[in-house]
Amino acid sequence: MPLTTRELNRATLARQLLLERRPLSVPDGVRQVVALQAQHPASPYVALWNRLSGFDPAGLDAAFADRTVVKATLMRITLHAVHAEEYAPFRAAMQPTLYGARLGARFAATVLTPTDAARLLPGLLEFARTPRTSAELRAWVEAEVGAERRDGAWWGLKGYAPLHHAPTEPPWTFGQRPSFVAAGLHALPTRADGDPHVQAGLRTLILRYLSGFGPASVADVAQFALVRRTAVRQALAGLGEAVVHLPGPDGTPYYDLPDAPRPDAGTPAPPRLLGMWDSVLLAYADRARVIPPVYRPLVIRRNGDVLPTLLVDGEVAGVWRPVEDGGGGIEATAFHPLSPAAWDALAAEARSLTALLAARDTTAYRRYGHWWAKLPEGGQVRRL
Repeated sequence: MPLTTRELNRATLARQLLLERRPLSVPDGVRQVVALQAQHPASPYVALWNRLSGFDPAGLDAAFADRTVVKATLMRITLHAVHAEEYAPFRAAMQPTLYGARLGARFAATVLTPTDAARLLPGLLEFARTPRTSAELRAWVEAEVGAERRDGAWWGLKGYAPLHHAPTEPPWTFGQRPSFVAAGLHALPTRADGDPHVQAGLRTLILRYLSGFGPASVADVAQFALVRRTAVRQALAGLGEAVVHLPGPDGTPYYDLPDAPRPDAGTPAPPRLLGMWDSVLLAYADRARVIPPVYRPLVIRRNGDVLPTLLVDGEVAGVWRPVEDGGGGIEATAFHPLSPAAWDALAAEARSLTALLAARDTTAYRRYGHWWAKLPEGGQVRRL
C-alpha cells in the first residue's frame, strides 16, 4: 500500500522526537535529529527543549564550548548545529554546493578565482586555529588581497572554508556578531560530484537524513541538502540494500532505512511550540507532510524567515511569539479554531517555554515581530 501523507507525518514526528520527549543527552539528541537549524542563536535551544525530556540548556552550552556539537554552514548553505563527528562527512557532501555558491560570481567579481581561494585557505585556517572575530578575519583577508577585494573575498571564504562558529556570548552561546575557528579539515575534496570523498559524504548524509526525516523522495533529500537530484539518485543506487523502496502518496518512489520507525497514522501527536526555522518545516521538497499548503506562505515568508509555529496534531496550526510586557508569557495565534484540550496542552507547553526564555532571553525573535501585522484577520489569539 502507498504511504499516506499522515503516515509520513507520523514517521517524521517519531524520528524528530516530537511524538514523545526522550531522556537523551544533548550530543545524543542532536545526533538523533541529525541537524538543528541555527540561524537564530535561540533556535537550537528551543528545538532541543521540544525534543528532550529534562532538557537543561547548560548542556547545550557545554556541548558548544567543548565542540561536541558544532555550528557551521552546511545544508542549504545555512547555519546548522550538528554532532561534531558528523561535520566532516556532511561537509564533504556539501562541497560541490558550497564551491559553486561561494566561489562563484560574487567571488569572481573581486577578480579572484577558485585557484586563489585554494591558495588562501591554508593561511586562513592556520590564522583561525584559535577563535577569531569576523573583523579579525576580514583584516587578514585584506592583508592578502587588498582593501578593494576584501569584502567579496571574505564573503566567499567564510561560507566555503571549513570553519566552525566559535562561542561568543550569552544568553545563547552565540551572539549576533560571529567568531570563527578552523574546523580541522585542511584537505578539501574537489568540487566534482564524482570525487570519492564527496560521494562517501553524500551517502553518509543520505543515511543520516533518512534516519531523522525519512521516508523521503529524491526531491526531499535534494531539498534538505541543496544538492543535485542526479547526485542523490546515484548515491541512493550505491547504497543498495541499506535502503528500502516504498511507494509514496502520489506514486513517487520513497526511500527509507529498513528498520526505521513508521508509526500508525492514528498515533497521537502532542502539541508543540516549534522555534524559528525548525528543521521539520524545511527538510522536504513536499512540506505538506507538516505544513498545510494554505498556511505555508503565512509561516515561511518570501525572504526566507520561518516563524515560530504551533504544532497541533502533528501539523502547523498557527504561530507564537514571546510576550515582553505584563509578566511575560507566550502569545499564540491559531489559524483555525482549536479544541479546549489543544489549548490546555499548548498552555502547558507555554509555561515550560516561558521558564526557558525567562532564564535566558524573553526578547528572543523580537526582530521578527513585524510579520504579525501581516497575518490574516480572524485567527484565534490567546496569551498563554
